[in-house]
Amino acid sequence: MLTIKVVSSEPMRSINTKTSQFSMLMDRSSSPTRIGKCLMGDEIGTIIFTARNEQVDIMTPGATLIICNAKIDMFKGSIRLAVDKWGRVEVTEPANFSFVEYKLVNVVEE
Repeated sequence: MLTIKVVSSEPMRSINTKTSQFSMLMDRSSSPTRIGKCLMGDEIGTIIFTARNEQVDIMTPGATLIICNAKIDMFKGSIRLAVDKWGRVEVTEPANFSFVEYKLVNVVEE
């Protein structure tokens, strides 16, 4: 289980998934798959999340999510986080991601 925050989100495209021979034989029209690209992160780092279908709707910047059974996909030479039908993405209460203490340091330019 991973608790993570949506930093930014953008819809990418819709693709038609009616490509399998079974769906063609059954003459069942399938709705296009919506895909979105989201930057997710916590206090340690960020990663691109590939959102699909109803996941795209909950990827609003600033939202805190719980992700279960995620997987890593390789896309154009970079890693991406994704959740397929066996995983779960849920909106949760905002978490405190500021575990790092910062100290103000005055810099004097010479």
